[in-house]
Amino acid sequence: MSFLSDWYPWIKALHILSVIAWMAGMLYLPRLYAYHAAAEPGSVQSETFKVMERRLLRGIINPAMIAAVVFGVLLIEASPFAVLETGWFWVKVAALVAMFWIHGNLSRWRRDFERDANRHSQRFYKIMNEVPAVLIVLIVIMVVVKPF
Repeated sequence: MSFLSDWYPWIKALHILSVIAWMAGMLYLPRLYAYHAAAEPGSVQSETFKVMERRLLRGIINPAMIAAVVFGVLLIEASPFAVLETGWFWVKVAALVAMFWIHGNLSRWRRDFERDANRHSQRFYKIMNEVPAVLIVLIVIMVVVKPF
């Protein structure tokens, strides 16, 4: 515990950087899907989107999410367990579960595009683009303001 306490500022900084990278990807990928939904399946444009989406998900979003979770768990370990008894923490956890659900759907939708089997409209992806933004606002307010 002392080791984690000594490194707490570094762990927190790495957690924040990981969350920023994760959210950047989570906000950009649905926008790519909106553009991809308008592209003709099998076209050069569609194939280009497939490469961009795969690289974004596998090269940035997935590793950043894993790092955010690892550093987040270390932060919990390094802080007093009283945080587990606060309401704001559990609201944050619920929003985080929703974020994981969105992440999983983004992965599933990428596989659909990969198979030229997209089932959703541009409008759908534009709406889904807003969900991570709303969740991150809720998470940040819970962590910074700690309203309850």
